[in-house]
Amino acid sequence: MSDSTTSSQRSLLRRYLLVLYTLLIMYASLSPLAGWQEQGLEFAEVLTSPVWQTYTAFDALTNCLAYFPLGVLLALTLHAHFEGVRSLLLTVMCALLLSLTLEYLQMYLPSRISSNADVLTNSFGAFVGGVLALAIAPREWFARATQWRIALFQRGYGVDFGLALLMLWMFAQINPTLPMLGNVFITEAAHRIFVSMPEEPFNIWESTAVALNLLMIGLLLQTLLHVRRHAAIALLIVLCVVALVKFIAAAVLLKSWALMLWLNSEAMLGIVIGMLILWAMHSLPRVSLLWVTATAALVYLMLALWVLDSGTPSAAMRLYHWRYGHLLNYNGMSQIVSVMFPLLLVAYLWQTRRRRTN
Repeated sequence: MSDSTTSSQRSLLRRYLLVLYTLLIMYASLSPLAGWQEQGLEFAEVLTSPVWQTYTAFDALTNCLAYFPLGVLLALTLHAHFEGVRSLLLTVMCALLLSLTLEYLQMYLPSRISSNADVLTNSFGAFVGGVLALAIAPREWFARATQWRIALFQRGYGVDFGLALLMLWMFAQINPTLPMLGNVFITEAAHRIFVSMPEEPFNIWESTAVALNLLMIGLLLQTLLHVRRHAAIALLIVLCVVALVKFIAAAVLLKSWALMLWLNSEAMLGIVIGMLILWAMHSLPRVSLLWVTATAALVYLMLALWVLDSGTPSAAMRLYHWRYGHLLNYNGMSQIVSVMFPLLLVAYLWQTRRRRTN
């Protein structure tokens, strides 16, 4: 494979991730997307107001961390076209422009507060991310890791979009208020500690949704990997990463008694069923895999929208021992991703099928 082709594939994956992450930032900054109205504010007053007014260290840290991945992705993408210093300056300028735009729009949302300190901390977070990206980009181990990734997965532009979808799914699944591979928010009213029997009966539909979720990811990996038999190992690694990060997030964010609520009986049964179905389908032709994966995605979407009551993002807030609005935004993003992922997966599979038939 030529260097230009390799660089193009690397750039495509970064672009997909950059677009997805930018959309997540926009949602987190503007949610709830309702109640738009003029509040008599001038943006110049916001920018010139005293810095750090009604601002906490946690707000500053959160804003820096939110824009840090954006800086990494921006710098890596721009570094393929510009030299180091110029790509860093463009990274900071793009992050600054995005932050200014979102802070301006927040003036029309009564539930949000525009702040010049947000702009400063967001830009600083992007700057730190850009510096880190430019520090690791020339490293030999980074190039080897990229070459290993390209050799491990199928070649073609659509594969990068599939990998971006997989990472988007993992981002939503690490939410500790969602069951393992589930989409129904856990609530304090439905799960109380030291109660021998749950207040609500076992829900087989939740297990079905978990099995379909696992089936989508397992079959997606089979379409992405160059050697299909590696899909089982890759799926195991993905599930272990999700479970580990989910446990860490639960330990940090949730009340102590809610630490392991995400690993419930419905999820365990769904995982077992999904594993058995994947094992039975491991020898299907790739064309058949595309149809089965698309069917699983559509059935999962119907369950999520019309059968299961996933509740609202605010329903799980009582499980947190923190009360920051960022957590509510993350719950909302998890809910949106769980609905959008099957649709994006079907679109990816349709494009893959068209390329195979042409």
